[in-house]
Formats: sequence, structure tokens, C-alpha cells
Amino acid sequence: MGIEIRQYRSGDATEAARIWNQVVDDGVAFPQEDDLTDTEADGFFSSQSYCAVAEDTETGRVVGLYILHPNNVGRCGHICNASYAVSRDVRGRHIGEKLVLDCLAKAKEKGFRILQFNAVVASNTHALHLYERLGFVRLGTVPGGYRLNDGTYEDIVLFYHTL
Repeated sequence: MGIEIRQYRSGDATEAARIWNQVVDDGVAFPQEDDLTDTEADGFFSSQSYCAVAEDTETGRVVGLYILHPNNVGRCGHICNASYAVSRDVRGRHIGEKLVLDCLAKAKEKGFRILQFNAVVASNTHALHLYERLGFVRLGTVPGGYRLNDGTYEDIVLFYHTL
């Protein structure tokens, strides 16, 4: 499987929504609780500072995506935030790593100076290891900062990466 990271297009909305909703429904990474419709997805992904998809170059299928946007406004507007999603059926093939690396480059190109993650769920060990391997700095932990699908609470970890 060859992977190309490219800018999101409106025609990607259905596949992007499917992948995004998988992560929302898993309930162990994203703060959102409601699935996106195709129409909502296109508006959501198009409204970001940047949105990219990972496309399988052999099939043309979208298998992952990321969104990039400011983490705050005004005097903190140089700090961005991002979210990543990879289709369940292709996880473990380093697509997430390709998305993160592309995002770091795109964030710098967009004029951001820092990429900050506000809420990496502590049990998301694959994400934790990836971010640390790529040079993200762990800022600390918020005890019980994330509510799981079963109603229990889990710690979240904050990270940043200077661009």
C-alpha cells in the first residue's frame, strides 16, 4: 500500500466522515460524542486551517486524515492543535506517523510556532509512543480528564512540539 498525504477535497467527505466517526465511536481519543453526517463533515473539515487525507495510491481510497487549527486566539494564536484519524482496517501501518509528520510541516508552513495536544488519552499507548518518538515534549497529566464510553474517567496527557 502506497500512501500519499494530500489536501482534503469535498469529494472526500463520505470517507473522511466514516473514519472520523470510527474514532468518535471508539470513545478513546476524540472529545466529540456525536457522529458527523457527510454534509456536516464537509463543513467541518473545510473550515479548518488545513485538513489533509491519507490516500492509498493503489486504490484511491482515503484511509486517514488530520485537521489542523489554532489552539487559541490572539496572543496565543501562534499555537496550533491537530487531530488524527486512521481507518480501523489499516491501523498499525505507520499511516498515523505520516499524517503527523505532514502536519508538523504544514503547521510550520502556515506560520504556527508550536503544535500542542491538549488531551491524549493515557491508554492510547500507540499515540503516546509515536508523539514521544517524533520529539513531542510531555507537559503533564490531567487526572480524570477524559470520560470514556462506559462513564469512567481516564487521565489525559498534554504534549507540545516546537515547529
